[in-house]
Amino acid sequence: MKKQYLALLLAPIMSVAADDPPKKVSAQEFVNLQQGETAHEGFRRAHAKGICLSGEFRSNGQLASYSKTTLFETGSMPFIGRFSVAGNNPTAPDLKAPVRSLALSFAMSSTEQWRIAMNTPPVMAVKDPHTFYQQIQAIQAGPKAIQAFFAEHPESRDFLNWKAQYQPSGSFAAETYNSINAFYLVNSNGEKQAVRWTMQPTVSVSADNLEGVDALHDEITNRVAEDNVVFDWVFTLANGEDDENNPAKAWPDRREQITAGQIVITGVTPQLQGECHSINYDPLVLPTGIEATRDPILRARSAAYAESYRRRAKEALMGELEEQGNE
Repeated sequence: MKKQYLALLLAPIMSVAADDPPKKVSAQEFVNLQQGETAHEGFRRAHAKGICLSGEFRSNGQLASYSKTTLFETGSMPFIGRFSVAGNNPTAPDLKAPVRSLALSFAMSSTEQWRIAMNTPPVMAVKDPHTFYQQIQAIQAGPKAIQAFFAEHPESRDFLNWKAQYQPSGSFAAETYNSINAFYLVNSNGEKQAVRWTMQPTVSVSADNLEGVDALHDEITNRVAEDNVVFDWVFTLANGEDDENNPAKAWPDRREQITAGQIVITGVTPQLQGECHSINYDPLVLPTGIEATRDPILRARSAAYAESYRRRAKEALMGELEEQGNE
């Protein structure tokens, strides 16, 4: 484990590389803002509270002609994943978090992985990192500030429409998780197709009578102990009218969709005891056959994840060295 932490500390810190943003903001500034005045050492600075998952993706082969990745060939592949709730506090009440998340990591080989980080909102409220930074500042300033922010940013319309109709379910298993950003599928002929995707639940669970600080974590632990949790992995194909580089703009519902298979969750583990805790679910860790768009928010997410990871890896390493020194 120590070698892994050392490798992380030596990894380069990515900078925010937006395409002509109004103003650049660094990954350090992003993570400082998310972290707040109190750092919970050893934990992610955002989505600090979560639970590790294990299972497999069962591909039906329907997407194999669109991408060279072996993941879409008919068959199955294991993953290590994580459910989480928004916020920087690893002990915060589950039900107060406004966003729920699902992350997955596939290892196609010793040198090729795909890491995916998804949230319940289908789009971002804004389309560039600097304005996203201002949005977080407004959220932290209180209801009047965020109301004024949205009034000044009409690009938030699709996000606000989703927010107005969203009803949290009673389980991580019953939420719809979205890629948020678009990516390209690239096939063996070099043809590109811009896509977004969703993990669509196969159960509905009421939030009535759900209570307790760890309500969602307890619910999913009990649910997986009884049976597998299944999601359909559904891809939406953009056409020439869609801007794949704008994460704040929803695509029309009439776009073609293809179900690539099912995500089947067979086990859960507390995060400090599970493999997911040491994984950085960087959305730019992509396999052959999947490519990033020029969406500046996507690059900002990757940079902020790396900075958060660098901080908690350093804290874990220092804690390990202190423990050794006390022996």
